[in-house]
Amino acid sequence: MNISELIRKKRDGSVLSFEEINFLITDFIQGKIPDYQVAAFLMAAFIKGLNKQETSALTKSMLYSGEVLDLSSIEGVKIDKHSTGGVGDKTSLILAPIVAAAGIKVPMISGRGLGHTGGTLDKLESIPGFRTDLYLERYKYVLQKCGAVLIGQTKEIAPADKLIYALRDVTATVESIPLITASIMSKKLAEGIDGLVLDIKTGSGAFMRKTKDAKELAQSLINTAKSFDKKVIGFITDMNQPLGNYIGNWLEIYETVKVLLGEKVDDLLEVTLNLSGAMLFLGGKAKTIKEGIKISQEMINNGKAFEKFLEIVELQYGDVTFIKDLEKYPKSNIQEKLLAEKNGYVQLIDNYEIGMASLELGAGRLRMDDTIDPKAGIIFYPKIGKRVKKGEVIAEIFTDKAEKVDEVKNKLLNAIKISSQKVPPVKMIKSILM
Repeated sequence: MNISELIRKKRDGSVLSFEEINFLITDFIQGKIPDYQVAAFLMAAFIKGLNKQETSALTKSMLYSGEVLDLSSIEGVKIDKHSTGGVGDKTSLILAPIVAAAGIKVPMISGRGLGHTGGTLDKLESIPGFRTDLYLERYKYVLQKCGAVLIGQTKEIAPADKLIYALRDVTATVESIPLITASIMSKKLAEGIDGLVLDIKTGSGAFMRKTKDAKELAQSLINTAKSFDKKVIGFITDMNQPLGNYIGNWLEIYETVKVLLGEKVDDLLEVTLNLSGAMLFLGGKAKTIKEGIKISQEMINNGKAFEKFLEIVELQYGDVTFIKDLEKYPKSNIQEKLLAEKNGYVQLIDNYEIGMASLELGAGRLRMDDTIDPKAGIIFYPKIGKRVKKGEVIAEIFTDKAEKVDEVKNKLLNAIKISSQKVPPVKMIKSILM
């Protein structure tokens, strides 16, 4: 085959076969095709699109560019969850122990923060000693032992994805639904799962701001999962405001523990319990998602989910004393409160700006070589539709960067629109796709 001819075919809108796509991926991994030609193909695919068969073929080629885990020796159904990311989205941290406590295996390969959104790995690594870079044998051992494991992508899993994502990142081809689908599904299918629950965010703090685009991505992911005979359910959920109140790596661990101990955080619980309920339904532990939600709540109420979280932390070398005594954790040098400037109802929140504000404080990376401050972040209280009073605390800021405090305060105030008129609350679950 000729790579120039494949680029030309896709540029002109022709459909590529599995053999053609597999040739491109295989030879790229082996160093036989240069970056610039793959970049040209990615741009052609971005502009002309890939159909269902091409998306499935690209996913399959990327999946088998590395190792596909065989978890058949581990008893039980294996179900994972994937979120497209958002501000304050700590659902993975809460649902993994819930679902494992209910008897479903959760093999989770997660990511780091991307842009304004936080990453599950960065949050877990804020726990002193916690390791997300487990060898595959340890990964299997932890999954067998406690029913859940959370690690990052290893060099053995979908290596083509790492190379292609690096090219997409610098060639303005990130926002392509087929390319996003292949990237996500090649990693998820490599886990050796039986089923997958998808949480596709939409709103000001999501990558897919429009609900229409979120549904299109969800359907693409669902179609691809089904083409590999995997059970799948997709949720479209709201990301027009932070999920929960805590934003930042240790702060989100803190809120996770509070929720697992029974604290009611309505929006966070609604999304998390729907996702965990769907995982239990797919795994055969519940006859409906609604029954799965009930079982999930029971796992919190009886303390089994929190005990499971402690077990996960300990098996991944984390220091559980910080989980048992949250106040033991180091504190930021600067802790300041932000007050509401007037009375009214919260009409809009620019959630992207909230996420960027947390990055400015040190909670994420503005550049690739930035070091994250695990203590840094924001506790953000307002919710759309809620009434605020002038002088009321609407946010708390935690940082060691004194020079950023005033800038972040202004950013947060400008991110909230207050109205004199009542505003309806946000609907957290927009739709469910199966």
